[in-house]
Amino acid sequence: MNDLVPPVVALSLLASVGTALFLLMSPAEDVHALASTAATGSASGQAAPPVGPADTIGSGTRTTSEVETSLVRGILELARSRPDAALAEIDRVLEANPNFRLAHLVRGDLLLARARPIDGFGNAVQQPPEAGTEGADRAERLDDLRAEARARLTRLAAEPPPGRVPRNILQLDPRQRHAIVVDSAKSTLYVFEQVDGRLRYVKDYYISVGRNGIDKLREGDKRTPLGVYHVRANLPRQKLPDFYGSGALPINYPNELDRIEGRTGHGIWLHGVPSDTFARPPQSSDGCVVLANPDFDALLPLMQIGLTPVVIAPRIDWVDAGTVEASRASLAQAVEAWRRDWEGRDMQAYLRHYSPAFSGGSAARDLAVWSEQKSQVNASKTWVRIGLRNTSMFLDPNRDNLAVVQFEQDYASNNLNQQMRKRQYWKLEGGRWRIVYEGNA
Repeated sequence: MNDLVPPVVALSLLASVGTALFLLMSPAEDVHALASTAATGSASGQAAPPVGPADTIGSGTRTTSEVETSLVRGILELARSRPDAALAEIDRVLEANPNFRLAHLVRGDLLLARARPIDGFGNAVQQPPEAGTEGADRAERLDDLRAEARARLTRLAAEPPPGRVPRNILQLDPRQRHAIVVDSAKSTLYVFEQVDGRLRYVKDYYISVGRNGIDKLREGDKRTPLGVYHVRANLPRQKLPDFYGSGALPINYPNELDRIEGRTGHGIWLHGVPSDTFARPPQSSDGCVVLANPDFDALLPLMQIGLTPVVIAPRIDWVDAGTVEASRASLAQAVEAWRRDWEGRDMQAYLRHYSPAFSGGSAARDLAVWSEQKSQVNASKTWVRIGLRNTSMFLDPNRDNLAVVQFEQDYASNNLNQQMRKRQYWKLEGGRWRIVYEGNA
């Protein structure tokens, strides 16, 4: 059997799913980049070592689902002209996950290779074009599986550069144990853990997004929103139709900024897949972020309702820790100056922290109305004390120079004591951070 799949055919298979992996790497390098990644991912299930400012989630520390790494190992074995080993890997995948359609397709190609040469991905189900709906549906299903294969290979081949972290997470609330970052372009959901104020990479998973792509604008557009959100509920499988698989985690789309910008829609969830399905094509949802059920089950225990942030980005901008710290320090300085000027009852200095485009949550609360209300309140105070705690800071992944800041605010004055959870959106205008929205969180 080893002589039935020449290297050129294996390369053709990989090229047909859109990856240049083996054109860019030598055999030794591909083993290091993906085979060693696969070994890491299929080990004991333990998380990778901590990731701090000088650490990397690449170079063998990366982990993903065992099923996916086995599938990729199978494809790599095929590319090395070892179809027996490839078939063994795929059979192991299917034994545990009989509904994994992509694995069935790869297995079909491997078996077909015993009888004749194969020159593309999905040869085992290739048939002459048929007229009518049935033929079109078959072709669409095959295209979906090719897209899934391309997405899985591409995301596993493209590890973040050493020493880099997501640009968007500037600071987590000390209570936020984990953060979720979705890279839509890579069909990947990354899980990070907060350890001593630093991000520790835990794992990443293949995901599907909206069938019409990303950047949701209106109800029914079948797009996935981009922005900074948080998990707001846990809907167990027992309370949902089978379509949602292992369960669902709704997020707070539309958030305040989405509503100000006129974005509509609702019901954006992280959720599983039907029981007769292992995974969906990379663009196939009505706007939700969809995971395989085993991956959703692994993710669920890490989620804190009302706390866990979910950053959905068109793509992750991986930067060095110094860049993140510079952005965090700049924003933190602006927030502290705002707090200090409010506490000092210097209304002219305090109001300079607000953008001319400020909104207090409704058209009736623009900057002029806000300024008048705050000035009236301030006139009744002889002293004010403002304390901020449990602060988180994120850069919005879809809006230039926009940040989301959330904190617990302890307010005390001569005639009022109050605690509240507050959310602000800050925009960098002319080199200075200013508030464009402020309200209860």
